[in-house]
Amino acid sequence: MTATGPRRASTLACSVVGAAVVALDGTVLTVAQPALQRDLHADVGQVQWTSTAYLVTVASLLVFAGRLGDRHGHRRVFAVGALGFAAASAGIALAPGIGAVIALRVLQGVCGALLQPATLGMLRTAFPPERLATPIAVRTAAIGLAAAAGPLVGGALVSSYGWRAVFLLGVPPTLAIGLLALTGPEPRADARERAPSAGLAALDPLGAVLLAAALGLLVHGLVDAPRPGGTGTTALVLAAALAAGAALVRHERRAPHPLLPPELMRSVPIRAGLAVLLAASAALFGTLFVATYFLQDVQGLGPLDCALRVLPLAVLMVLGAPLCPPLQRRFGPRRTAAAGAVLLTLGVLLLARLDATASAVSVGTGAALLGAGFVTLMVTATSVVVHRAPEAHAGVAGGLQQTAMNIGPALGVATATLLLALAPDGGFVPDRGVALPALAVIAALALPAALALPDTAHHARQRPGKRPRNPPRERPRERQGTRRGPTPPEPRRRFCVRS
Repeated sequence: MTATGPRRASTLACSVVGAAVVALDGTVLTVAQPALQRDLHADVGQVQWTSTAYLVTVASLLVFAGRLGDRHGHRRVFAVGALGFAAASAGIALAPGIGAVIALRVLQGVCGALLQPATLGMLRTAFPPERLATPIAVRTAAIGLAAAAGPLVGGALVSSYGWRAVFLLGVPPTLAIGLLALTGPEPRADARERAPSAGLAALDPLGAVLLAAALGLLVHGLVDAPRPGGTGTTALVLAAALAAGAALVRHERRAPHPLLPPELMRSVPIRAGLAVLLAASAALFGTLFVATYFLQDVQGLGPLDCALRVLPLAVLMVLGAPLCPPLQRRFGPRRTAAAGAVLLTLGVLLLARLDATASAVSVGTGAALLGAGFVTLMVTATSVVVHRAPEAHAGVAGGLQQTAMNIGPALGVATATLLLALAPDGGFVPDRGVALPALAVIAALALPAALALPDTAHHARQRPGKRPRNPPRERPRERQGTRRGPTPPEPRRRFCVRS
């Protein structure tokens, strides 16, 4: 059942602001880390854990948090996540040492995991399926705007007020949307689609633990892979992630209430959409990682000038997001996403041809192609994943979408870092290294996944046994009993003997 009028407006506001705050938090933290290290007298490894602890926690809990939203209401879970995120952010701003910062970042990751899938789950329950593309596009545009504003806002705050101001930045908006989510009742879902079984078993706690272990170990291994001397440890961590994943698959096949519903995991459009998001986010963030080092270490630009060079990426994301819904309606998700995959791959290839004297126009053109391709893929694939999921599993679908968007960047950055090490003398110059060509291959993998998306934007969901809307007019024999005239003879089956 969908909401109406003001409820849809408040739901959209919560979803957009919540997604934007999480995106802003990630970008401004990167700018604040050097000042945080100096102020708290921490080493590089400790500062790195302020990001790693958050990423591992979020990635491991996203799907389970989505399941909680499906069971107990997305607005309620969103409110808990938003208010907890605000409290954790305020605590980090007051933290006395690096240990407290890391611990509070873990808590912030738990709250972020509650918040993120609910931003999509609330949209799925508030808007009819045929109108989902537009709110998802607005949400994506807000994420692009936040990502663009993050380095600029973070740099200004750190320069004027110190690193603690960066964490206070997210407190007012998350507090406001958390309270807004609590003001209205949860939309009542269709009883057929939300018929939860009582008890803890319906949440599949063992499946949640196995999935958290698999995803947490995977992200931890990807983050640690580029560190010097960490090859052996990384191999062990990734092997443990693979073992946990295998145990999860075996458990889910036998569980009476699996954490990952079979109707989601067997859906070709949903699997294709997740593959598109994984490949696109890995290619984008890996490319940005290489480009940042190229602009700052090779061309000698400052953080602000570097952000301005790649600003077309964010501009195209903000401007391109509203154009994606009409493109999907006209050409269908398959062709729309295929065009996005081509644009993204061309952007990576263009940046891969840059030399040490590359101009701002060349960098900006490549960044614009990246932004146009990525926003097309993100809006289209997210719309397919959320739309094709039953309303009763909207939270799990949102958790899977967010999981792909968290694992992809870790995979892209790890790939870029490892390949940069292969050309230590010129690896940071794109046309002398192998990192960007490899990331272009990853971007190109989004194309076959895009071709597996549906050809039309919407599909008719006909319930089993339901008659078609315009049935053929060919069954006059059903009314023979009302006609005048001789009654047809009884069928011979009345002489059959029942056993």
